[in-house]
Amino acid sequence: MNNGIAKVIIVVILGFIVLRSCNNCTNRSRRVDSTASSWQKTPVDKLITSLNNEQNYSIILLDMDSRGSNYYHMYNVIVEHPDTVLSSTTDWEEVPDAFFAANVDNMGMEIVSKKDGKLSKQASPAGYNHYVGNPKYGHWTERNGSSFWEFYGRYAFMSSMFNMMTYPARRSYYDDYYGGGYYGSRPYYGPSGRTVYGTNTYTSSGTGKSSTWGNKPSSFKQSVRSEVKRSTAAKSSRSYSSSSSYSNKTSRSSSRYSGSSSRSRSGGFGK
Repeated sequence: MNNGIAKVIIVVILGFIVLRSCNNCTNRSRRVDSTASSWQKTPVDKLITSLNNEQNYSIILLDMDSRGSNYYHMYNVIVEHPDTVLSSTTDWEEVPDAFFAANVDNMGMEIVSKKDGKLSKQASPAGYNHYVGNPKYGHWTERNGSSFWEFYGRYAFMSSMFNMMTYPARRSYYDDYYGGGYYGSRPYYGPSGRTVYGTNTYTSSGTGKSSTWGNKPSSFKQSVRSEVKRSTAAKSSRSYSSSSSYSNKTSRSSSRYSGSSSRSRSGGFGK
């Protein structure tokens, strides 16, 4: 084979490599675009952005609702300032079904908190991340052989706001939350697997019982839970199938290219 033919074959091979690389980049770009389009910014994301300059705050899931195939949250936002603590309640905010499903057991709890500039998105008992245990706001007191958190008079409203009139903050729970590796790492619903905090206990008495979600019949709540579970599972399955399909196509294409390339080199330089 003369040098002219060899050069032509090399050019063809290089062109094929460049074309294949471009196609792979395009496919990867499409996958990224598809993932980005399926992601939805939640009202909590927007609250976090608006509170970016605050060093200490809590976002509590105050109420939930479902209307048809749409899902809603209401939040209590608590922000600490040097000389006071401000509390505000949001309007009903529509949330993605996946976000609703992820927090369906977290009503009455902090679902986001920021303590000394450090953000946490792990569900925790309301008040535990900054106010309970903080000598600026109260102290531990002994009652009937157990230790409970008690807010000072000017902050007494926090007991009601954190539903502690119904479920007082026990020192043993507080120590378990921090000593058991829950803070900032995983949700905490109570010691030793007990469900002391969360939707079911919050809506069984006190403020939570008179909430919109608390007033819904059990059949309605169970139906909504099942619906969002199926919805999110279906979306996850479609996402996985799409990813798997792309991976398989890439693998098959690479295999075909590998064989073709090997034969071309062999034919071009082995004679």
